[in-house]
Amino acid sequence: MRLRVEFTTEPFDLDEAPAHAVVAREIVIGAELDAVDVGPFGNTAEGDADRVLGAVGALLRQSLEAGATRVSLQVNVIADDRQGGAAEDEGDAT
Repeated sequence: MRLRVEFTTEPFDLDEAPAHAVVAREIVIGAELDAVDVGPFGNTAEGDADRVLGAVGALLRQSLEAGATRVSLQVNVIADDRQGGAAEDEGDAT
C-alpha cells in the first residue's frame, strides 16, 4: 500500500522557519519517501505505507518536542501503479 501525507506545523513564522518546522522537514526528507514537497504552508510526501507511517510517528514526536503547538496532518491511500493497487477515493464509484 502507498500513502500520501500532507502536514503543517504551527506556530508559523514568516521571517524564519521555526525549529519544529525544520525538524519535521528533515524527518520527511530523510525517510526515503517519494515526491517530497516542502513549503512554508504545507508539506507533502508519498511512499510505502510502513515508511510513511514511521515518518509520521517521528514527525509528531520530534516536532512537538521542538516547540510545535499544533501539527495538522492528513494521510491518504493512493494508487500504486506498480502493484495494481486500489485507486484513491475508491468508494466514490457508482
